[in-house]
Amino acid sequence: MLNANPVPEGRIWNKTFFLIMLVSFLMFLSMYMLLPTLPLYAQTLGGNETVAGTIVAVFTLSAVLVRPWFGNLLDRKGRKLILIIGVGIFFISALAYNLVFSIITLLVLRVVHGIGWGASTTATGTIASDVIPAVRRSEGMGYYGISATIAMSLGPALGLYLVEYRSYSVLFTGSAILAALGLVGSFFINYEIPRKVQDEVKVPLVKGVILEKTAIPPALVLFFITLTYGGIVSFLPSYAAYRGVENIGIFFTVYALVLLLGRPIIGKLADRYGARKFLVPGILMIATALLILVKASSLPMFLLVGVVYGLGFGTVQPILNALVISLSPPERRGAANATFAVAMDLGIGLGAVTLGFLAQKMGYEYMYGCSAIFALLALVMYFALLRKKLPQ
Repeated sequence: MLNANPVPEGRIWNKTFFLIMLVSFLMFLSMYMLLPTLPLYAQTLGGNETVAGTIVAVFTLSAVLVRPWFGNLLDRKGRKLILIIGVGIFFISALAYNLVFSIITLLVLRVVHGIGWGASTTATGTIASDVIPAVRRSEGMGYYGISATIAMSLGPALGLYLVEYRSYSVLFTGSAILAALGLVGSFFINYEIPRKVQDEVKVPLVKGVILEKTAIPPALVLFFITLTYGGIVSFLPSYAAYRGVENIGIFFTVYALVLLLGRPIIGKLADRYGARKFLVPGILMIATALLILVKASSLPMFLLVGVVYGLGFGTVQPILNALVISLSPPERRGAANATFAVAMDLGIGLGAVTLGFLAQKMGYEYMYGCSAIFALLALVMYFALLRKKLPQ
């Protein structure tokens, strides 16, 4: 068992952190290429808006089911093994989309793909949280999130471009190549939790399926936030087309650039001044962005939504992630990260299905108006469950 090299106190950047960010970037880029395009592909196979939302939902919900189990294995069996298994499943699934020609087979493959996603991203998040110094945790998780943010800025636009100007086959093959590169990178991450910490983990395997209770309050706040995100990633291209707005792929680029610039700065300020001062404004910005989206009818208005939503999400998500790590016991860090990721996946999946149903029955404007209510419920969860646990 390889042990991590000691990280100097206060230092974030080291070989392991850089490599885990690289693998994370490749995985997220592969996933984000497919996120806005697979619902469109489902419609070419005869699916409606509800089916399109289900395509997103089964991916995230399958990840939800396996994350607690893989989180337990991360704590018991080591980080690298689970990472390689997860990325391997993800790669095979991405390549297999070339063989899908019906809604049923697409749904089945999305389940398998979600299993790989659940294992790999739980592993990368746990390794990142291991090597980030506690005194710079919000800042470090903000930096870690940059890998996903850059992928988010490139992936949707790239995926939509390939669909429009190439083919779905090129899209699926490109996504698989990125996952293959991530698999290669995983073999170079020579890191495990120290043997002393690993030996202290005496939790029976069956108990690993239970979510880490200290992570539940911040995870619940995130759950309601990501209910809104499910509506953004699943239906924004269709909503823009309904409004007659072209080049909507720019929205994802603007949104991601705001996250890229804002995450490290906000994380550093949260470490210095405390999470309390930033979580409420962040949640309110998300609600405001969704209300603007209800009336959006031009590309500049959609881009304004991207800026405001990006500032809000870029504030809330890394701070909540840092709180999950800080509140959990070190020997349950894998389970805690799995709990947090479950909340995110479950929110995106249920959000896609619920909001897709509302869009089909009542229209996109009503759907995004309801999304703002979800953001306000996140605020209720913060005051009811989390605020008292935070330092003054």
